[in-house]
Amino acid sequence: MNAVGVFFGTGYEEMEALTVVDILRRAGIETLMISITEEREVTGSHGITVKMDQVLAETDFEELDMIVLPGGMPGTTNLEGCKPLMEQLDHFYESGKYISAICAAPSIFGHRGMLNGRRACSYPSKENALTGAEVTRNPVEMSEHITTSRGMGTAIEFALAILERFQGREAADRMAEQIVYTR
Repeated sequence: MNAVGVFFGTGYEEMEALTVVDILRRAGIETLMISITEEREVTGSHGITVKMDQVLAETDFEELDMIVLPGGMPGTTNLEGCKPLMEQLDHFYESGKYISAICAAPSIFGHRGMLNGRRACSYPSKENALTGAEVTRNPVEMSEHITTSRGMGTAIEFALAILERFQGREAADRMAEQIVYTR
């Protein structure tokens, strides 16, 4: 069984985070909503508060197969400022475990030198932070164990790409059909 951790900092982009949670749970993938604070509820950048499954201190990263970082402001800044999460992100990267980010959050990968020689995408105003990457305007880029995406408008494609990582292209295509989404 695969397990994915979606990390929520205050000011996260609601659609980017919750679309991933929804699609992966529909597919039967254990998907945990994890607060990077001590609070069990986190408020997004548009004032939507969501109850988390757990807080960072309760997270056993050895049980996770992927870290997902949603964008949004100041959510992305809050994620990047969370030292324990960044230490785990570095460990996942160095171990070749899956890491994924959307919108502004791929800038975190760029700042940490994780995109050198890879194709990557992000929210347009954050493209300059994708240090070392071949920046594209594609909705999603999958480069080895790293997945990046551009923003709220690409959230479904991002979630389907993550699903594809775990269950293959056919499963992602079936899910797209079930949710009436054209890939």
